[in-house]
Amino acid sequence: MATLDELTTEAPPEPPRPGIGPGRRLIGMFRRPWRWLTSMRTALILLFLLALAAIPGSLLPQRNLNVDKVNTYLAQHRILGPLLDHLWAYNVFASPWFSAIYLLLFVSLIGCLIPRLRAHIAAVLRVPPEAPARLERLPVHAEDIEVPGGGEPAAVAARLHDLLRQRRFRVKVREQADGGITVSAEKGHLKETGNILFHFSLLAILVAVALGSWWGYHADRLVVQGADQGFCNTLQQFDDYGLGARVNPASLEPVCLDMTGFDAQYLSNGEPSVYKAFVNYTIGDGAAKSATIQVNHPLRLDHARIYLLGTGYAPVVKYTDKYGHSQTQVAPFLSTDAMQTSTGVIEFPDANVPATGVDPSHKQQVAFSGVFLPTLPSDPSVGASAFPAERNPALMLTEYEGDLGLDAGIPSSVYSLDQHQIDTGRLKPVGKQVMLKPGQTTTLSDGGTLQFIGTRPWATMQVRYDPGETLVLIGAVCLLLGLIVMLLGKRLRVWFRVPPEGPVSAGALARSLYPGFKAEFESIVKDAKDARTAAERSTLRGS
Repeated sequence: MATLDELTTEAPPEPPRPGIGPGRRLIGMFRRPWRWLTSMRTALILLFLLALAAIPGSLLPQRNLNVDKVNTYLAQHRILGPLLDHLWAYNVFASPWFSAIYLLLFVSLIGCLIPRLRAHIAAVLRVPPEAPARLERLPVHAEDIEVPGGGEPAAVAARLHDLLRQRRFRVKVREQADGGITVSAEKGHLKETGNILFHFSLLAILVAVALGSWWGYHADRLVVQGADQGFCNTLQQFDDYGLGARVNPASLEPVCLDMTGFDAQYLSNGEPSVYKAFVNYTIGDGAAKSATIQVNHPLRLDHARIYLLGTGYAPVVKYTDKYGHSQTQVAPFLSTDAMQTSTGVIEFPDANVPATGVDPSHKQQVAFSGVFLPTLPSDPSVGASAFPAERNPALMLTEYEGDLGLDAGIPSSVYSLDQHQIDTGRLKPVGKQVMLKPGQTTTLSDGGTLQFIGTRPWATMQVRYDPGETLVLIGAVCLLLGLIVMLLGKRLRVWFRVPPEGPVSAGALARSLYPGFKAEFESIVKDAKDARTAAERSTLRGS
């Protein structure tokens, strides 16, 4: 028995256990969030959130596209407008919260795909696994298979090896301790290759879209034929534009362009067959060059492309007011139908101004609103052109006199009169509608004259730069290819067990069951029983 001294003696302290260092503790803290972020489920959730986050950018005006629309929306919604402005609703695609979702989606996809890629490479390099101990437990199996080979396991295994290799399996033959042989075969790694290619292509498309959103831009300009109607690639000369979040207006391609001619050809039913714009352009201080722009055949520059979008007519009229002052205007009219029936406005804000003795507040500005018909129909009251080409052109105009509202500082369209000025009586119609053919002149009610000189063609040009378009094309092709391979590929493993004596047994396992799985296994077993060689079977199938 233990003595009292032994019982009362304190036991020696236990040696301290090795603690967890701060580095491992920090890694453990972030491991679970990282696993959650890099799961495929999280990637799908983030992709869905990205689609939701893009909705405000489609419904609300955006500052990088049209500042005037944003200002108008803020003026009309004095309570909701500023609140949405604080939430970056008018610059959605450059907002912190949209960028956060985009970056999290990138990280999630990369975190998902890199481990899958590594595992796939390892699976491709690894030999087919050993046959299970009990093949009868597999989804499909076969017993008592008589394989020709003279009863020798090595000869039977060689025949099975050739058969499976002909069917494009990767095969591994293993000798067993009891003298038997197992034949392991697998195929279908292309299915996972297509799956990984599909997701990497999706990642590439997202990267390309981000590049285009950050450093791309587009801008539209209506260009009338003539050296005096050209433009340069600056924001002030565009009708509409949209800049990427990282685009500096000073970094636009320094190109200037004017249209020297336009060729439009139409079929007998009025459908266009050829649209060609002949242009002169210069880049920076370089020499002038000539080019032809057609639909789907843009002018390709180093850092931009210029596309042809549409065409129409710009009537040229000469107006002489009652004081004898003459002005000539080239006014583009916008097409309203496929036959190029066009409407527009020709404004003369400096008309009817005598040399002295006029009250500045008393305005007698003049404008003409009307319709241009390239081919006048037999009944002009129809008000629509009979053909899009100029076969019998006519210009129908109504004169307006008063205050055009150009000095109010409110943006207005150059293709229509200010309806508010007409409703308030500040701008009134004068006289009757007149119809002019090219070269004709008419006298107006106040003694002035109006001459229809002719028309010039106009074309809508779009200057576009998208640094990610090549990557988008490559990503889209690879995505489609990966999808096809993923859908058509079949992952399959087949095992044969050849005992030292007796019949052969077989079994198969598919990674995902497909309709022809059982039929394919039965076909393999049937070929294994066939006494013909693989070469003979191949010749028979070919015939």
